[in-house]
Amino acid sequence: MADTAPALIVVGRVRKPHGLKGELSIFPLTDQPDEVFTAGRTLQVLTLAGTVAGEVVLEAVRGYHREWLLRFRGHERREAVEGYREHFLAVPRDTLPALDEGEVYQQDLVGFAVRDAEGSALGIVSAVYDLPAGLTIEVQGPRREFLLPFRAEYVLETDTAGRRLVVRVPDGLLD
Repeated sequence: MADTAPALIVVGRVRKPHGLKGELSIFPLTDQPDEVFTAGRTLQVLTLAGTVAGEVVLEAVRGYHREWLLRFRGHERREAVEGYREHFLAVPRDTLPALDEGEVYQQDLVGFAVRDAEGSALGIVSAVYDLPAGLTIEVQGPRREFLLPFRAEYVLETDTAGRRLVVRVPDGLLD
């Protein structure tokens, strides 16, 4: 039997409760938090293991420095939201705005074929890491794996339909 549940895209990491009235401090994992975090939107709560732990509806939303403060319907006190620490918030992919040409959700990068500008196969993306220095992909090559920053100077083309990246590998990385 096929799984018909829509694909979920993680849009925020719960940091901690904020104040006494049930607000949570959320670190956004989207480039468009003002479009994603809107009152009335239903969010899925995910555990660290990636399983759905429940569903919440946003009642109130406001920006707060680099984070967002969210209040869920039916959660009026700090004690009601304490259990959300170390969880993530997600939405079905089909409820998000369409991606621009060349854009891809970082979780979709796993499995992309990686080639250099001359067309030589370098490997397959096996993992994506959100490091302090920026997004980094792990590529499993024919002889070994390597890490490559996901930045414009290294990733020359993103072909989402073909699930392929064209990259420029820094000198000496594959030696």
